[in-house]
Amino acid sequence: MRFKLIVRILSWAIFFAFGYLLGKAQFSKDVEEIHPEHRTETISEVVPLEAPATEIRTDLNEDEKATINLFENSAPSVVFISTSNYRQDFWTRDITEIPSGSGSGFIWDNKGHIVTNLHVIQDADKAIVTLADQTSYEADLVGYALEKDLAILKIDAPRSKLIPIPIGESENLLVGQSVFAIGNPFGLDQTLTTGIISALGREIKARSGVPIRDVIQTDAAINPGNSGGPLLDSNGKLIGVNTAIYSPSGAYAGIGFSIPVDQVNWVVSDLIEFGYVQRPTLGVGLFNQSTVSRAGLEGAVIRSVEEGSGAEKAGIKPAYRNDRGRFIIGDIITGVEDEKIKTNNDLQLALENFKEGDRVILLVRRDEKEIKIPVVLGSTRQDRGR
Repeated sequence: MRFKLIVRILSWAIFFAFGYLLGKAQFSKDVEEIHPEHRTETISEVVPLEAPATEIRTDLNEDEKATINLFENSAPSVVFISTSNYRQDFWTRDITEIPSGSGSGFIWDNKGHIVTNLHVIQDADKAIVTLADQTSYEADLVGYALEKDLAILKIDAPRSKLIPIPIGESENLLVGQSVFAIGNPFGLDQTLTTGIISALGREIKARSGVPIRDVIQTDAAINPGNSGGPLLDSNGKLIGVNTAIYSPSGAYAGIGFSIPVDQVNWVVSDLIEFGYVQRPTLGVGLFNQSTVSRAGLEGAVIRSVEEGSGAEKAGIKPAYRNDRGRFIIGDIITGVEDEKIKTNNDLQLALENFKEGDRVILLVRRDEKEIKIPVVLGSTRQDRGR
């Protein structure tokens, strides 16, 4: 009885399978007769389908085309930088990597050097650089300049992926000319904003408190995350490094600042070659600015003179105490060449226009008289990055 039931079930299954195959064959034949273009062909006869060509926009004006070309040519040189810190669990002693921030940067040369702001990577334990093609590389710190808020990273990436940004100049910029900023505001990578140069010769303070002079002011939108990214002219050349904004809320308010490329150029060159900035020096120690101001004095007041320095050889006199213990003010530097010196910062910035071995004329107030003293500049290592 059970055997007959199994035979009957198998018979019905074979019957339905045969009917299904017969119906499918007839359906294919009917489709081929009605729609010959649906005819099935062998693989060897199939012609590969070509992807439809991208439609070329013909309704763009010349300014739009120029901006699009600028972005497409410049974007591969701009990078996204993410930082993290290591934290050790108090109980388990496990090490955890915690994201700490992000910013922008750009490729300086085909050796893998990346320029960014110091505050983008400051205090981080690890920095990851992501290129425009989304490949990422762990970066090493080459050097930094605290007083310029600039830092150099280096990644080990194939040269074919390293597209250096074209370098322009900033001494001939004009208020009103167009500028373009590319960066990663709020972590949104490859973002382009446009604007104009709103003002030149501005002064902002680096995080060290030392002023950065001749800064470019722009109304191109610069937001958190844009720091370290490039400011470009209409030819796609670097004219500044976006570094700060002026905003009561912390977001874009129409005023951004960029370190001019002429300053960036010499700082970056020193950082790559030495890991620090080689600043020319007089070889003197100065009194604190607040002390000088409280005393009602103006200029850079000499506190000490280094042995063997250019200042010592030139006869610069520091402050001292006489036989009665009375404090006697020494020389006060009031000018370097044609530039007037009112503060310690003025002296530091004036010396940046020279290099080691240069002979400069100092205007010095000594015993209520103004005298000129020639001094040969030495060199000092500052903002050591290694």
